Amino acid sequence: MHDSRLVLLIGAALLALGGCSETATLPVESGYGPNPPLPEPHKTLLPTVNIAPATGWPDGAKPQAAAGLRVEAFARDLDHPRWLHVLPNGDVLVAESDAPPKEGKQGIRGWIMKKIMARAGSGNPSANRITLLRDSDGDGVPERRTVFLENLHSPFGMALVGSDFYVANTDALLRFSYEEGMTRIAAEGEKVVDLPAGPINHHWTKNVIASPDGKHLYVTSGSNSNVAENGMEAEENRAAILEVDPRTRTLRLFASGLRNPNGLAWQPDSGALWTAVNERDEIGSDLVPDYMTSVQAGGFYGWPYSYYGQHVDVRVKPQRPELVARAIVRTMPWARTPPRSAWPSTKGHCCRSAMPRVPSSASTVPGTASRAAATRSCSFPSAKACRPGRPRTCSAVSSTTRARPWGVRSVSR
Repeated sequence: MHDSRLVLLIGAALLALGGCSETATLPVESGYGPNPPLPEPHKTLLPTVNIAPATGWPDGAKPQAAAGLRVEAFARDLDHPRWLHVLPNGDVLVAESDAPPKEGKQGIRGWIMKKIMARAGSGNPSANRITLLRDSDGDGVPERRTVFLENLHSPFGMALVGSDFYVANTDALLRFSYEEGMTRIAAEGEKVVDLPAGPINHHWTKNVIASPDGKHLYVTSGSNSNVAENGMEAEENRAAILEVDPRTRTLRLFASGLRNPNGLAWQPDSGALWTAVNERDEIGSDLVPDYMTSVQAGGFYGWPYSYYGQHVDVRVKPQRPELVARAIVRTMPWARTPPRSAWPSTKGHCCRSAMPRVPSSASTVPGTASRAAATRSCSFPSAKACRPGRPRTCSAVSSTTRARPWGVRSVSR
């Protein structure tokens, strides 16, 4: 009798999490632009998690492209492709990766979230490799596909500085020796620095970008919780961008209060570092808009104590009013709670777009289906032409998803 009650309770909780226990009241479009409306928080007993299942692409189907773009599959049958890097010779590298195994017991909530994320096509064993795709003649069909690096640990970001190739594993930044034209690296890499990881490792992806002069590397490190419910001692060097000196193998906190920074790019006109950030959950489907922002050295962006400047998150105890007072307002909100990485691979696919000429200050931004808003939303890949330092945004709405676009890179032909 007790066992059957437990199953029924778990099933009921799963239905509550997967359904629309709380609904958005604002249109999706209101979450875009520099000054989105921010309603009062609406805390729920159970978080609203509304994930459209990732169904994959049937034969002949393609992503819907923005006007002037054409989308074709560049590579198929990849194992959870998460990030892209283009080498100077045009070779495309794909990080095939998923979350590392969770350590310890996760409880009923963890079990429920694992089931829900499985609907999104995530939560499988990580391939832990980087695959090289070479399209020598530029026809959009790679003639060569090889395993470039393997036996990694939930890899994500990649960067090349001279002959040094860097990979951001979930727990360490590694350096490998690279020569142009290589199709495989067999030698062991050397660890540059450890990165925040287990045992919780709530946000596991680590991205990396090199400074324009190549002297420093900047690594993203997402929070170890939603809003510090595991204690701030679990958040050391998290919810932050870290600056790494590869010569001395040291790191320092560059910017903080960024709940889950992921995409990284240098704005070519101003030289500013920009990042795309996933904001907090569980205070209603209308909060909090994810955003993209320029990043200041030493800047604090609010998490966990506040959002969008001085909007205090009362769930966080104890509060830090002195930090809230100096929290920087985000440069450009994206939308209400669709997680974004910015700057798309699809489920098992890399896509190739024939792009029109766009300004040098344009960035291409993918959308993903919402995991928190009760109104499912998805924005299709689109080129965002910027006025100095400020992108414009647009969106489209869909109730289902074939895949979850994640990273964009351009290749000159």
